[in-house]
Amino acid sequence: MHRLKPSLQIYRSINGYRNIHSSPSKLFSHHRAAHLEDAGPMASLLKSRSVIRFRGPDTVKFLQGLLTNDVRRFLEPVGEKTSALTTPNLSTVSASRLYAAMLTPQGRFLYDLFLYRPSRSGDKLDRTGSLPGSDSDEEFELFADVDAAVLDELLQCFKKYRLRSKVEIENLAKEFSCWQRFGGDISNRSSSTEEPDAAGVGWGGDVDHAGVSASKGDNLGWQWFKDPRLECLGFRGIFPSNTIPPLIESDKECDEQQYLLWRVEKGVAEGSTEIPKGNAIPLEYNLAGLNAISFDKGCYVGQESVARTHHCGVIRKRLVPLKFAYESGKEVEQKVIPGLEVIDSASNKKAGAVTTALGCCGMGLLRLEEAFKVSGALRIKGQDDVKVEAIRPEWWPAEWFPEHQEHHAVA
Repeated sequence: MHRLKPSLQIYRSINGYRNIHSSPSKLFSHHRAAHLEDAGPMASLLKSRSVIRFRGPDTVKFLQGLLTNDVRRFLEPVGEKTSALTTPNLSTVSASRLYAAMLTPQGRFLYDLFLYRPSRSGDKLDRTGSLPGSDSDEEFELFADVDAAVLDELLQCFKKYRLRSKVEIENLAKEFSCWQRFGGDISNRSSSTEEPDAAGVGWGGDVDHAGVSASKGDNLGWQWFKDPRLECLGFRGIFPSNTIPPLIESDKECDEQQYLLWRVEKGVAEGSTEIPKGNAIPLEYNLAGLNAISFDKGCYVGQESVARTHHCGVIRKRLVPLKFAYESGKEVEQKVIPGLEVIDSASNKKAGAVTTALGCCGMGLLRLEEAFKVSGALRIKGQDDVKVEAIRPEWWPAEWFPEHQEHHAVA
């Protein structure tokens, strides 16, 4: 297997992250989405995401008081899982990853983060390839994949909370890039010898910088991780910007809109554009089901509101995947934009609003009672010829559906 050369396709610019959500292209029809199911693993460079680093002895303590998930997991022993590949290029264990959010004091969404703990030298073999490395002098650090559209204000926000904590917060947007592998049944077909461990293995006789970093016992050893939200989303990782990650075939590289379409069809929002900053209620945007919230970790900013809603309330609105079509059944391509109201034409009541639109697909925050009615009476307000279909995501637990909530309320 040879080392792949960088493709010009990877570096094609996407015309603005916000435009992705408001300027649908005819390329992104339902047929295009079906093609992704059959195409096998695709890979996208995520230009909508940037990389920052937290480093210092107070890193976990600092983030634990700010984020919705339990960051203390990064201090736990990695466990018994070892690599199935006997190579000095690879860490002998898989490091952790975590999805989390930062909220306002009132419990509204601000930012989402994918956190990664790089492999430490003690997890790998030393330069001889025969003995464990030593990490006694290594400073604890976590890398975070964050929304590039709000990078500057996110950095300012974290620095505002830092006070006297011994933690450095650095912008590494130029040095590192975020990637996603997705499509088909990637999570099922990948064997233990392929994912995520193979990402650190050298390719033939050529130089693989990710593998070399691990074999030399330093603190990089970049690799793919299973997406911490859902298996169906594939694999995610942070890699040096001057390299192409392993396992990416030249004819399977695609721009970020393909990945957006993959998420939209599954009803998974990402970033502060799709999850409105300062307004979105985390449980309505399904962050609990996406493994972003720990309900037993203790206090963090906005925790009281989230815990009260989770334990005492019923979630009546949720983010759901949508499909748009004319009465004739023809797919709508250029008519629907974020912010348009969705109404139940039978009662003329507002059911919710479109939050993301991409061709004939989208996502919307809808009242569950109206979203999954059998009548199929959902329409775009002011566009009575456009039907809206709410899709039940396969990954949703049964207790999220209206019939279960109704039974629960009676009980």
